[in-house]
Amino acid sequence: MTAAPLPETHRRGRRFKSWCAGLLFAAVSVVVGCRVADSDGVTPVPQLLAFLPWLLVPTGLGLALTLLGRWWFGAVWGVAVLGLLAWYIEPYGKDPRPAAGVIVAEVRVLTANVEFGRGAPALVAVIRRERPDLVFVQECAYGCQERLRREVGADYPYRRAVAAAGSKGSVILAEYPLKGTPGVVGTMGMPGAVADVRGHSVRLQLAHPMPPLPRQVALWRRELGRLRAFAAAEPGVPTVLAGDFNASQDHAAFRRVLDTGLYDAARLAGADRTPSWPSRTAPALGAQIDHVLVTRHFTAAHARFLTVSGSDHRALLVELTLHAPQG
Repeated sequence: MTAAPLPETHRRGRRFKSWCAGLLFAAVSVVVGCRVADSDGVTPVPQLLAFLPWLLVPTGLGLALTLLGRWWFGAVWGVAVLGLLAWYIEPYGKDPRPAAGVIVAEVRVLTANVEFGRGAPALVAVIRRERPDLVFVQECAYGCQERLRREVGADYPYRRAVAAAGSKGSVILAEYPLKGTPGVVGTMGMPGAVADVRGHSVRLQLAHPMPPLPRQVALWRRELGRLRAFAAAEPGVPTVLAGDFNASQDHAAFRRVLDTGLYDAARLAGADRTPSWPSRTAPALGAQIDHVLVTRHFTAAHARFLTVSGSDHRALLVELTLHAPQG
């Protein structure tokens, strides 16, 4: 006995499901393909790469549609894409060797983007509560910088700032003596300094490159490239590079910064995929684009992402230990 042919409506339904699955797989495959090729591609790939883990959702939906549509080639395609996503969701890079040498100091580092200064009042409360030793503040305009000077300046007598309006203002606050450096040139302020941490020089650099907006991807790459050049300049000197990188570990331009020998402190502390932006949906949904990067001279014990009311970013607080080589 031969099976009765499927009604035309069923065949159309299967074709429609297979077509939808194919569109989903094609879109995700472009993004995953750029990740495999170690490239950020062109718009909209850089924007989507920030949310790489969340591409599991359309991939899973596509797999469900292939099963409903009985499109077996599509099922194999979907499983392959799912496997690649699972692979690249793993933390990037090798685990560092434990820092060896004498413990010099415990250093608490806080980085926060206060969104045009709107989060400044809440940041003051965070600083008073958490008592970090170093504070990196992005999008801290004139009023924000004056507020920090007035309300926590006595606790942080040393500072390096780029005084500017809107998103271009930034400041580093420190309990340690600072020697100014030229910083990194960018559209938004990126001041730098060398801190004297109990007799040991530590390079400090605030990061705030332009975001990868559709017509500014090339500028975003250039500014991340300048941060990479800073990181590579003095590999033997303890370094802290912190701020809003507008990039995650899934962006090739950011991985090239890490490849200079820096380590993401959040990853060292076990929080490598915790979203920092946008704060309205984090931690359920978002991307980790705020980072504290350190050289091998540091270990990281804890990392916490903190709400800063008024800002679209969560602040990142890490507890570091600076080691000095023996002998």
